[in-house]
Formats: sequence, C-alpha cells, structure tokens
Amino acid sequence: MKPVREANETLDDAGIAARVAAGDEGAMRLLMRRHNQTMFRAARAILRDDAEAEDAVQDAYLRAFRAMDTFRADARLSTWLTRIVVNESLQRLRKLKRSAEVITMDGETVEAAAEAPDESGATRGPEADAVRGEARRIMESRIDRLPDAFRAVFVLRGVEEMSVEETAAALGIPEATVRTRFFRARSLLRESLAADLDVAMEGAFSFAGERCDRITERVIEKVRAAFAAGPGPRP
Repeated sequence: MKPVREANETLDDAGIAARVAAGDEGAMRLLMRRHNQTMFRAARAILRDDAEAEDAVQDAYLRAFRAMDTFRADARLSTWLTRIVVNESLQRLRKLKRSAEVITMDGETVEAAAEAPDESGATRGPEADAVRGEARRIMESRIDRLPDAFRAVFVLRGVEEMSVEETAAALGIPEATVRTRFFRARSLLRESLAADLDVAMEGAFSFAGERCDRITERVIEKVRAAFAAGPGPRP
C-alpha cells in the first residue's frame, strides 16, 4: 500500500475512507487535517463554546472512524463527517442544557473576513493585524447572537461556503429551509452590524479627552511664547 504521505495530494474521499477503515493512522491524520476547520466551525455554531466544540469534534471523529466502513462515495466525505459532528453537538447541547429551547433542525454563513493581501503588496503591521483581529472578534460575536438554527446554517453556508445541497444534507433539513434561514441570518447580521456602526459613528473623530487637552495646551504655549517675545503682532 502506498504511504499516505506520498499520496496526500491525490487521495480522494473513497481512498482515504478505505484506508481509515483499515486502521491506517496516517490516513486518519490526513482526514483530520483536511476537515478539522469545517468540523470545528459546525460544532462551534451549535454549542457556542470553543472547549465544548473541540470535545464534540473529537468524539465525532471517533464515531466516524468506527463507522468508516459504512461510508459510500455517493456523498462527499465532508458532508458525511459534518452530519456526524452536528448530531454529536446537538446531543451535547441537550445534555448540557445550555438553552431552554433545544435546536430543532427539521422543519421550518456576512462572509467571514477574507485573508486578502494588502493592495499595495506591503506586509501588514501590528496595527493592521490588531484592527483585523478586532473586526473578526466583532463578527464572531454577532454570529454567536444569531438564533440557533440560523447560526448553524449561516456558518456552514456562509463561512464554510458549503452548497445549499451540502448544508441541507449536513443538517438534515430541506434545501428550501437552508435558503430561507441563510437569507434571514444575513439580514439579522446586517441589522446588528449597522446598529454597531451607528454607535461607532457617534464617536468618530472625537475631539474630547486627551486630544482636546493636548491641542489646547499647545496653543496656550504658543500664545505665551508670543507675548513673552515683547511688542509686536499678537496671535
């Protein structure tokens, strides 16, 4: 059998699933590296807790590895895995009783900030990184405030960029419901971010506080210097 490390660029879903089912540890590592982010985001969207999401992902992988021989290539491996971690996360949510109303997926992702390079081609400095970090924190906070069912759809559809079909399969809901919830989630995010922007605009270019004091004192110093210079034009 060809080592996984030599085939990791070409190994398809069926191939990696077969190797995992055979107990190939290298294939397990490769599978996890490929799907960790999607799995974590799906779990985090439901549980809203990093530590719980990590635990859910680990348990979901164990379930998936034990059942890997049942995987059929008629579906994408990412969709199959996401469905498992969604179920695991929902079970955890029920046990933890974190919400008075458990998420119901049956019945009736603003895109995350892209890591786009600076147009000037210049390397980002600490200040730019700090601004991007704060923007990401605000976005994550607003996504966390979305209603449970909307949040899961938004993260898979908008952040992970799954198709409508894949998102519906992962969450076990109709495609029409995915479209409706995704549209509503984006609307709620826009409203929330617009409200934040309105508040921020009220304090934009503020002239109070330290800046006001600094400029005032500098002007006073210049006035004093001008008067001390003796007769002549006054400021």
